[in-house]
Amino acid sequence: MFTGIIEEVGTVRSVTKGARSVSMLISADVVASDLKLGDSVNTNGACLTVTGVSLNSFTVDVMPETMRKTSLGSLKPGSLVNLERALQLSSRLGGHMVSGHIDGTGLIRQLKKEDNAVWITVQAGPEILRYLIPRGSVSLEGISLTVVRADEASFEVSLIPHTMAVTTLRDKKPGDSLNIECDMVAKYIEKFTGKTGAGSTIDQGLLDKYGF
Repeated sequence: MFTGIIEEVGTVRSVTKGARSVSMLISADVVASDLKLGDSVNTNGACLTVTGVSLNSFTVDVMPETMRKTSLGSLKPGSLVNLERALQLSSRLGGHMVSGHIDGTGLIRQLKKEDNAVWITVQAGPEILRYLIPRGSVSLEGISLTVVRADEASFEVSLIPHTMAVTTLRDKKPGDSLNIECDMVAKYIEKFTGKTGAGSTIDQGLLDKYGF
């Protein structure tokens, strides 16, 4: 489990490709300082297991299902990645509960600056958008962000200068793909109420009926 507060931007040093999988060596000064075999690291939003540790670097394997659900397959030597170690029970939860289980990807449609903020408009499919609400939480590339607007075709988030400065979003441009993880609470509510699938109709009356 993670918080969506990025600890460090690491660099992909090498990519070894399998038939439908990859193994990556990632350099990172902070994150790699206390990693052990089997630890989890949120890498651009995806929870990956550490398979090797060396000085200021670590290796991870990306299995076929993760390749299908994420944009990790586009990474190459020199690519920058957002990194966060697993949450400790003694830590402050500065973002929101992020599992590192990516729901899918979206495309940046627009970046717009407003005073000290940068607005990002992301196009996504209905399987993503049905879980997003204004002022709700979403993880983009492993970053905990607040949804400002959401409709049937896209959603918007607004970034402070610090987030732009310390994450890979500073280098993103229209047309780039983003890994998206929706707030898991919404998915549990949908499951418990039996309202699943593209035709899901969850409203306040339904939530009141089931005690939410």
